[in-house]
Amino acid sequence: MKPLLFTNVRLIDPKSDIDQPGRLLVKDGIIAGIDLPDSEGKPEECDVIDGQGAVLCPGLVDMRVTVGEPGYEYRETIATAAQAAAAGGITTMAILPNTKPAIDNPALVSVLKAKGDETGSVTILPYGALTVGCEGKEMAEIGLLHEAGAIAFTDGNKAVENTRLMMLTMSYAHGYNCLVVQHPEDPSLAKNGSATRGELATRLGLPSIPAAAEAIMIARDLRLAELTKCHLHFGHVSTAEGLELIRQAKQRGLPISCDTAPMYFDLNEEAIGDFRTYAKLSPPLRSEEDRQAVCQALADGTIDAIASDHLPRDVDDKRLPFAEAAAGGTGLVTLLSVTLTRVKEKTLTLPQALSLLTHRPAELLKQSCGTLEKNQPADLCMFDPEKTWLVEAGILPGRAQNTPFDNRVLPGVVTGTWKMGRKVYEKALS
Repeated sequence: MKPLLFTNVRLIDPKSDIDQPGRLLVKDGIIAGIDLPDSEGKPEECDVIDGQGAVLCPGLVDMRVTVGEPGYEYRETIATAAQAAAAGGITTMAILPNTKPAIDNPALVSVLKAKGDETGSVTILPYGALTVGCEGKEMAEIGLLHEAGAIAFTDGNKAVENTRLMMLTMSYAHGYNCLVVQHPEDPSLAKNGSATRGELATRLGLPSIPAAAEAIMIARDLRLAELTKCHLHFGHVSTAEGLELIRQAKQRGLPISCDTAPMYFDLNEEAIGDFRTYAKLSPPLRSEEDRQAVCQALADGTIDAIASDHLPRDVDDKRLPFAEAAAGGTGLVTLLSVTLTRVKEKTLTLPQALSLLTHRPAELLKQSCGTLEKNQPADLCMFDPEKTWLVEAGILPGRAQNTPFDNRVLPGVVTGTWKMGRKVYEKALS
C-alpha cells in the first residue's frame, strides 16, 4: 500500500484533545504522524487525499449492535452489516450474543471475529452470553468465553430477572475483571408491552410498560454492583429516573457506566404516531421529559457512550399490528448523523459528540481503537458536518431497512471510511 497523506482536513481526536486543521500521514495501515496544514514535504509515491475542509476523526466504535448471523441471516448478515457500518463511518462493532445459537460457546466467539476480518472493513468484538442461551436460567461459561476473546458479557436485549443468578454472574465476571452489560428493564413489568405507559398508550389502546420498569432494574443491579464490585454497564438508558440513579451511583464511586442510543435523545413517544411500527423499539420511546433528561445526561457526562442499538428486522417482522410487530430499529448508517443533531442544538460540542462515539466506548471495552494517536491502526472516518442527507428506508446500505428515522433530513455526510488505511467507503459530494 502506498502511504496516504490527508490534507485540508479538520482533525478531531477527543482522546488526544486535538481539534485543529492539519495533515495526517498513514503508512502500512498505521497512523505515522500528524502535522500542521502548512507543513512541507510528503513521502515519495504518496497518495494525497484532499479533504476539502471535512472532519477527519477516528473510525466510530459502536458498542451495541445486533446482527442476524448466526440464525437470522434473512434479517442481516455480518457482511451486510459491515456495508452499513462503513457507510456510517463505523470501523469497530461490538456484537450482542442473542443470536441462534446464542454466543455461549467459545468457538462461536472465534467464528464471529474471523467473519469480521473477512469483510476487511470492520472489526467484530463479540459479547459473550451472560447466561446459557441468553435464557436467564444458568450461568454461561464466562471464563472460557473470556479466554476465547469475548469482550464483555450480556444477555443482549433480555434482562437477567433472577436476582441471585445476576449476583453470581457478576461475582464471577468480576473475578476475570470483565464488564457486565444489562438491559435495564424489569421483565415482569415489560412482558407483552409495546409502548410507554401514559396518555398516548391509553389513547391508542396499546399494552404498555411503565417507565419505572427501567429504574426498578437499575436500582436492583446497583445494589448488586455494590455487593460484587463488578463493573456494571447499563445499555440504552432512556428515562430521567434511571439516569438519576446512575448519576448518584457514580457520585458514590460505584463502578458503573451506561450508554444511550440516538432514538432516545432525538425522538419521543409521539414518533409512533398512528401505530408506526418502525418506531416500535425496546425499550419503547419515552416522554418528552425523559428525552430532555437524556440530552442533559449527555451534556453532564452521566452517559458514557452513544451506541446505535442496531436491531435489524425484516418487512414481515414490522408489517403487523403495532402490538404484534417486533421491536427494533436499524442504526448503523444514522449513528453519526443523529448524534450531530445534538451538536446543532448545542447540547454537545463536536469533540464531545465524537468522544461518545470513539474512544469512550473503546475504553469501556478495553480496546485501543477510537483515536488518531501515532502508531495506532488507521481506522478513519471523514465527514462533512454541514452537508445534509435524506434517510430513505428501502435504499439504505445493508440489508436491514427498518429505521425509525425514515424520511428525516439529517446533518453530516460521511465522505470516506478507511480500515487499516484501506478505503472501504467513499461518497462524492455534489
